[in-house]
Amino acid sequence: MTLAELAEHFDMHPNQITQWKSQLQEAAAEVFGPRGGNRTSEPAGDVKTLHAKIGELTLENDS
Repeated sequence: MTLAELAEHFDMHPNQITQWKSQLQEAAAEVFGPRGGNRTSEPAGDVKTLHAKIGELTLENDS
């Protein structure tokens, strides 16, 4: 589809599509590379600590 067709189909300004395309082209290697944007499957240590604290506070409130 052409840029004009895409813009009409998705009801948006063609400049928005052009901007998104440029952003993707600049960051595609990071997003689709072997590490996939450096995402980890394990939550960060701070998240684990916060989950533990939520559990403690829930128990305190239930008592």
